[in-house]
Amino acid sequence: MNKELVIVFVKNIQLGKVKTRLAKTVGDEKALKVYKALLEITENVTQNLDSDVCIHFSESIDETLWKNTDKTIQQGENLGDRMKNAFKTSFEKGYERIVLIGSDLPSLTTKHLNTAFNKLQNHEVVFGPAEDGGYYLVGLSKMHDFIFENKPWSETHLLKTTLNEIKSQKATYDVLETLNDIDTIEDLKTFPQLTKLILQ
Repeated sequence: MNKELVIVFVKNIQLGKVKTRLAKTVGDEKALKVYKALLEITENVTQNLDSDVCIHFSESIDETLWKNTDKTIQQGENLGDRMKNAFKTSFEKGYERIVLIGSDLPSLTTKHLNTAFNKLQNHEVVFGPAEDGGYYLVGLSKMHDFIFENKPWSETHLLKTTLNEIKSQKATYDVLETLNDIDTIEDLKTFPQLTKLILQ
């Protein structure tokens, strides 16, 4: 069995329910168009990995995405619970190094995921910091529930708060390069190929 797994958290493609912060500026339909493009990028990045891949949908399984890939539905009341449960069930299946990503990162590459797995050979936790103070990737080689509990989700000090707790718990960690995910029109403008979508 493969010992490495990439979990991809995906929101179901529904008008008015994806990229809601971006939609406040560009409208629901253009936000949906951007999200579909981001899903395509994420699917391509996870296509040829040596690790296993499992897609965790927010509400229902969509067979049109990630064909021939394991799929399930996220379980939990909030983002922290859903991430924690995804890691727990995956460790229970026998995976030893698990990386979780979202699906709104245009500059994510296969290399980022492979680097995360390499770091997990020698560290218990790895993060991909996002420019907004959160993180676009979290990887574990050992289960640490506290990482996902009582955290300031969507706040600018999320990663800082989490790293401070990791240090106090004496867990080993490393970080990848900082990338920018797309939440707002300002984020979108840094990616010309995606900006074109809202101009059409």
